[in-house]
Amino acid sequence: MKRDSRLSGVLHILLHMAETGKPLTSEDLSKMLDTNPVVVRRLMAGLRERDYVRSEKGHGGGWTLQCDLNRVTLRDIYVALGSPSLLAIGNRSESPACLVEQAVNAALGSAFEQAEQTLLARFGEVTLAQLSSDVHQRIQARAQTYPTAENPHAT
Repeated sequence: MKRDSRLSGVLHILLHMAETGKPLTSEDLSKMLDTNPVVVRRLMAGLRERDYVRSEKGHGGGWTLQCDLNRVTLRDIYVALGSPSLLAIGNRSESPACLVEQAVNAALGSAFEQAEQTLLARFGEVTLAQLSSDVHQRIQARAQTYPTAENPHAT
């Protein structure tokens, strides 16, 4: 079963956009996701509708962030993508005649609903700024771990 990676992909390119601070074309962004620029434009459409990003056509144009990273949460981005299914599993049949399957569906349905609500609540607690901060911490940790021209004694 193929997993829906749109949320992960959009978060990836949004954080790159935050780092560059300059317009990035759909082609630039598509290379980051190893996909087609058309896919990127479709992904970004919901974000543009909510004013999280802006696109400019022509020379020097591209996609830019329009939002405050401290105010936008993972849940906001999830909703902008159309609230895709969070769980890859589900009931075998939505309207079974079998009483056993009805009992199974009731138990699973309750668990699925609770899991989705918990996940969405957590998405609402994490901002893009927190993700960006994590990226910066990882960059610093890597710079301290690997020797570079600027830091030849890192271990």
